[in-house]
Amino acid sequence: MSAKILLLDFTADGQPCAELRAILAPSFELLTETVAAAPTPSIMDELAARVSALKPDVIFVALAGELLRHPGEIFGAFTREAAPAPCIVVSEEGGPGETFELLQHGAVDFVTAPLREADVLPRVWRLLKQTRRAEALPRALGEKLGLRNIIGESPTFLAETRKIPLVAKCDACVLIYGETGTGKEVYARAIHYLSPREHKPFIPVNCGAIPLELVENELFGHERGAFTGAGMTRPGLLREAEGGTLFLDEIDCLPPLAQVKLLRFIQEKEYRPLGSTKTCRADVRIIGAANVNFEEAVRTGKLRKDLYYRLSVIKLALPPLRERREDIPLLARHFLKKYSAEFGKPLPVIPHESLAALISYDWPGNVRELEHVIECAFVFSEQSATLSFDIHPPGQNAEARPETFQQAKNKTITQFEREYIQKLLLAHGGNITRAAHTARKNRRAFWELIRKHRIDVSLFK
Repeated sequence: MSAKILLLDFTADGQPCAELRAILAPSFELLTETVAAAPTPSIMDELAARVSALKPDVIFVALAGELLRHPGEIFGAFTREAAPAPCIVVSEEGGPGETFELLQHGAVDFVTAPLREADVLPRVWRLLKQTRRAEALPRALGEKLGLRNIIGESPTFLAETRKIPLVAKCDACVLIYGETGTGKEVYARAIHYLSPREHKPFIPVNCGAIPLELVENELFGHERGAFTGAGMTRPGLLREAEGGTLFLDEIDCLPPLAQVKLLRFIQEKEYRPLGSTKTCRADVRIIGAANVNFEEAVRTGKLRKDLYYRLSVIKLALPPLRERREDIPLLARHFLKKYSAEFGKPLPVIPHESLAALISYDWPGNVRELEHVIECAFVFSEQSATLSFDIHPPGQNAEARPETFQQAKNKTITQFEREYIQKLLLAHGGNITRAAHTARKNRRAFWELIRKHRIDVSLFK
């Protein structure tokens, strides 16, 4: 495929663009624009005009230092008009905060040094093959397979959901944290089906359900005769997911050796099946998930530190249902419609008392538990649209005494404090000092509130 690649160099030493030239020159026509001076608005407007005239198919933008942390100065000139081509940012640094900043300002992907052919070339080929679909991503959010199940309006929930279109259009690894039943696989599917990989396989794997001695065989496959009973060659899940996405749930349950091999695959896109002397390659995006704190898993040795850092380019934290109680009526009505159609029964009504019981329950099993409660109620409901649909959460008596005014007030205050603190930490990238300043509280008092509500600050960094 003939294509024109433009390298925009905003670095002092030009090293990233030199590495890119070595990788791209054999396959593409390369153009280079170097900006030595500070990128003032006038300089950027002139550059944007030159870039538009060159008509590149893909643009690599090499950034460093302050420009990496304030990409609006670079991309502002391009966004004043239609972007001339999809832009991939190249840098020697950059954490999750910078990642989202870059994606929000118009970059479609990013890659960090050291640059490898296996990281760069697949990104270019995918961009060349796909149409300009970035504008359609938000609209498609409610239309693609699995995404209609992402339901909610609470601030903490929406903060994570709005990241999906941005995360989907890049090709970085993703880690998703959330308690059991919060919808980690639904989010992973959303990322896959909104990405350029949507027509390729999405392979979900529960690492905790695979016996330890079989994990490597499941992931990487084996050759005939690799071990006793291996009568035929078997491709692993990496081969099955070629071109698509491999979702590794409970990734902290992988044994150490499998983690080492997975790390090498993520870095080099290479792996070796059991009993094979040949190295295989695969183009697969990895999304990991766990219901335990990732930093704690690293500290206790369940998750290798180097694997964690390689996977955590982008992190999503899904709030438990008890922290977004305002979404319970929406979810309940969604499941009512689902099972009304599935069981062929009239759509029932949830009485006010039952809805209040659902909202007040803590839902340790989260959205999955709520769905199971409603499904069970449907099974035992009468075949009549005139009867109300009486739902009471597990362990809660239908005749339970209502809360006192003070109990209800304390619960509301607790919920408000927790959500308010989480919202501030999210807005300030986990910086406690800046969050406390916004709340107009001293840092010590703000920290005590964080401890009171057992909020893990690391999830917001």
